Amino acid sequence: MQPGGMLLTEAAIAVAALIVLIVRVRLSPFIALTLVSLALALVVGIPLGSIVKSFEAGVGGALGHIALVVGLGTILGKMMVESRGAERIADSVIGFFGPARADWAMMTVALIVGLPVFFEVGFVLLVPIVFTLARRLGQHPMRMGLPMAAGLSVVHAMVPPHPAALLATQAYNADVGLTVLFALIVGIPTAAIAGPLYGRLVIRHLAPQPIAPAAVVEAEDTRSLPGFGITLATLLLPVVLMLAGSLATMIALPGSRLDGILRFVGTPVVALLAAVLVSYWTLGLARGMNLGTIQKFTNDCLAPTAMITLVVGVGAGFGRVLIDSGVSDAIVAAATSVHMPIVLLAWLIAALMRVATGSATVSMATAAGIIAPLAAANPGIRPELLVLATGAGSVILSHVNDGGFWLVKEYFGLSVADTDPQLDRVRNADLGGRAGADATAVAGRLAYLPPIVVAGLFHPRSRTVATPRSPG
Repeated sequence: MQPGGMLLTEAAIAVAALIVLIVRVRLSPFIALTLVSLALALVVGIPLGSIVKSFEAGVGGALGHIALVVGLGTILGKMMVESRGAERIADSVIGFFGPARADWAMMTVALIVGLPVFFEVGFVLLVPIVFTLARRLGQHPMRMGLPMAAGLSVVHAMVPPHPAALLATQAYNADVGLTVLFALIVGIPTAAIAGPLYGRLVIRHLAPQPIAPAAVVEAEDTRSLPGFGITLATLLLPVVLMLAGSLATMIALPGSRLDGILRFVGTPVVALLAAVLVSYWTLGLARGMNLGTIQKFTNDCLAPTAMITLVVGVGAGFGRVLIDSGVSDAIVAAATSVHMPIVLLAWLIAALMRVATGSATVSMATAAGIIAPLAAANPGIRPELLVLATGAGSVILSHVNDGGFWLVKEYFGLSVADTDPQLDRVRNADLGGRAGADATAVAGRLAYLPPIVVAGLFHPRSRTVATPRSPG
């Protein structure tokens, strides 16, 4: 295996080459990601017989989840649009918050919907409402999309019972109630700064409003709108089912039949499938559609998702090559060799792992596994604050190996140059915000540091630690 410094340099060059191929050469992201992934594997010395297997493992692992989630979520979104359910929710949101605060409404909805679901699931559930609101108000979709992404990202990183945050909470033996309290104290202002406030500043710098993807184009007809209650219940059904799955151990005895049922129906695929089937009745058959029409809507909306899912898949393949090449291990070794406060170390390891793998959940799991023994040896540090620091680092620096990056780019019709700073400053500058629209991308990428400041305020006795040495 190559030295760690060389591996990190080669990985950085690969990312830069990927961006050049997409932005300057105008190569398809699907082709560019595949080429760079295979080239990096060759350069770092992965055996020839293992290169394609490594890449395919990453692609297959991501598509096994993402393809089903995007497909089922798109069908649900199509039913919301064709039944005018998305319009009903948009009208209700505008009526309650007012047109001038619709972006704040989207942030609030995302904070609630995102609790039990991963970012990609919440994204495909809410994007039809984003486009409908944008059309009704004559705004760029990113005016509503940025607050949505900020809300989803905050709960993904920090708020139990979201699976990623709950994982870190358990690893650090943190109190769930206190973790939620601290997460809300930090997370709500974070989402506000990175979502509605930043969105109002950055929209003027984006290209003119793009055309909505076919799967979420608003249907203009004269039919009456569906009821708000039944529409909201259909949309929130997968959220409720996934929340039940996350809380299964609190509701039922572990290992019991009820526990198994709750965990099964709480998986994203089953929960979304149930919502799709319910929508066929509540938003389809009950409103006068026939099965032939519903089948047509289902088939029509899936075609535009092909490129999205493929790009997300090869992005995960690139991430897998980074892992198998030893880049992730090199990052961890470099981070743990540095003497620094344990809270900052938790954030740093999670942040570096995020850059290498593109996965917030993997980053949190890795960082928590490394930091948990150090935290146990330093009882003066609140474990709840370690959860926040780890979660903050796990969603920083989103780039081309992150599925969420490509979802935002493809759905909102952005270029890579637009998506990188916007996604970084929303999903990744969440915990710091920005001083103004002209702040640099670098400032935005360092903005996840405030959880460490918060930790210091709560516990000024945070110790400086290094990796424990073996006896002798």
